[in-house]
Amino acid sequence: MRFDLTDLRLFLAVAEAGSITHGAADAGLSLPAASERLRDMELSGGVRLLERGRRGVTLTEAGEALAHHARLISRQMAMMRGELGEYATGLRSTLRVLANTAAMAELLPPRLADWMAANPRIDLDLKERQSIEIARSVAAGFADLGILSAAAAQDGLVLRPFAEDRLVVVVARQDDLTRMRQVRLADLAGRYFIGLSGSALQDHIAAQAAAMGMALRYRVRLRSFEAICHMAGAGAGIGIVPETAARRMKRLSGIAIIRLADGWALRRLSVCIRAGTELSAPAQSLLRHLAQDPPAA
Repeated sequence: MRFDLTDLRLFLAVAEAGSITHGAADAGLSLPAASERLRDMELSGGVRLLERGRRGVTLTEAGEALAHHARLISRQMAMMRGELGEYATGLRSTLRVLANTAAMAELLPPRLADWMAANPRIDLDLKERQSIEIARSVAAGFADLGILSAAAAQDGLVLRPFAEDRLVVVVARQDDLTRMRQVRLADLAGRYFIGLSGSALQDHIAAQAAAMGMALRYRVRLRSFEAICHMAGAGAGIGIVPETAARRMKRLSGIAIIRLADGWALRRLSVCIRAGTELSAPAQSLLRHLAQDPPAA
């Protein structure tokens, strides 16, 4: 039974994504190459590691065992690179970090900039996920750190404060909604929305609407909060974005900002790590940096 580090990274990526296609992309491999490696792993070990179905893949008992050991090896490699990196020139290490949409787009980049400048030999594998997915992945050891809504935390995690994130409604200044200081999502039934494409935040908002029996109607889905604000300011629809983005874009886009009064719209974000894990030196450094002096939205 011979598995190399690429095999183990691929297997962990597939296990995290629940999909060979997405796992292959995350591991930087083509789908045919990834499929061949996974078949060779099963043939080499003489066991089935994955159950393949229409909705993706799940781990067998043997696959769970392999994932456990692969995570241990991955953490040991990260620790080795981190410790040797203090002495060796040119040796690089990579940290796996998961973040929700608000952290990824608004809060995290300025917090990371000076740390990455001060640590030129450490790279980040940064991916956007919903908070509940982040909690599962970090607890399972698929990522070194996560930034999530504290409300989505689960057993097996250690949390440190990161920031507060409030969601607001953005509309054109002449919209009738501007007469209200705050609204609830239910008040927006029947309105047309400008949404964010391929976003964990948009999935979160849609889930909240579905829980109330609402189906949000979208005119268009865009790639950034800035684009949503410009569309909303022109009267093309309404949007829901983080307050930090709305305030930054208020003068440029002609929007009015209305507070979203639902309890889920105010989220306390935390940095999380797996409980009981021994962090590498780079991961410890990043955790200390992100957890200090959390800003409010």
